[in-house]
Amino acid sequence: MGNFLYYLLPAVLFSVYFKYTGNEIAMFFAACISIIPLAGIMGEATENLACYTGERVGGLLNATFGNATELLITIFALQAGLFEVVKASIAGSILGNILLVLGLSILAGGIKNGPQRFNRIHINNQTSLMFLAAIALIIPAVFFQTNKDHHVLEEFSLAVSGVLLLLYLAGLLYAARLKTDLCEVTEEARWSKTKSLILLAVSTVFIAFESEFLVSGIEPVTEALGWSKFFIGIIIIPVIGNAAEHFAAVLMAYRDKMDLAFEIAVGSSTQIALLVTPILIFLSFLFARPMDMLFNYYEIVAVALAVLSAQFISHDASPTGWRELCWWPPTS
Repeated sequence: MGNFLYYLLPAVLFSVYFKYTGNEIAMFFAACISIIPLAGIMGEATENLACYTGERVGGLLNATFGNATELLITIFALQAGLFEVVKASIAGSILGNILLVLGLSILAGGIKNGPQRFNRIHINNQTSLMFLAAIALIIPAVFFQTNKDHHVLEEFSLAVSGVLLLLYLAGLLYAARLKTDLCEVTEEARWSKTKSLILLAVSTVFIAFESEFLVSGIEPVTEALGWSKFFIGIIIIPVIGNAAEHFAAVLMAYRDKMDLAFEIAVGSSTQIALLVTPILIFLSFLFARPMDMLFNYYEIVAVALAVLSAQFISHDASPTGWRELCWWPPTS
């Protein structure tokens, strides 16, 4: 995590101050800012722990905490009954990772290094899983549009969530056989195991508190500023929840590590679609606030086109499985 993000940590104190002085709008923005460095600390602690636990456990840790920040935010939104915010944040995360982060990574890597090379096998696996998830999102919008289908839609959502979760676990097992050790591909652990565990626990707790502050400030912000809940869900929450991860992807591409940039961008989208979405559906029934998988047409079309874009990029490869990606003329 960039050291400059640590300068945003005082926002945590400001959010607590605004919470207890009743300034909910200022609390909302302070919570948004404070989540960014906290998410960075959580991600860095997870990466360091992965170096000590080995490849398989490390992969599980990254899968579990990869989108933990956004999961915590959407869980509080789910408890508040803000289904529009939850669904929009799911779509926004997929769009942000595939279009914004992957696009910026290709741009940064192309400017700095010229042709970008990546192994398509694992990336193609991720985009194929994303394509299946996109189909699962499209089906409810096509077949369930009337209120009389509401109970059937809820049962369908539970069934599809179970299938998506099984697909994610199968993809995770397959990917674990292909991956090399995380510490060999990135850098050596910079934190001790004890420090990593402590910071992971502390950052998770603080993110939970800040997520509650953020969600409780959504209604006042929409009333005072005229922002729609859809805008907060599809833009604000994905950006702040994944800001540190987005920065890491672009940095990896700039350092000519395009495989890692793809893994962060596309892999995070896969987690959102196949892991976070089913978890939210199951939790909504546990909270006695059932949420279905009926997304609006704007979200579905945007997600489907984004997934197709990622598919086109990952499919074109040389016979050896490597693809050169370049929009910028190579330096002589």
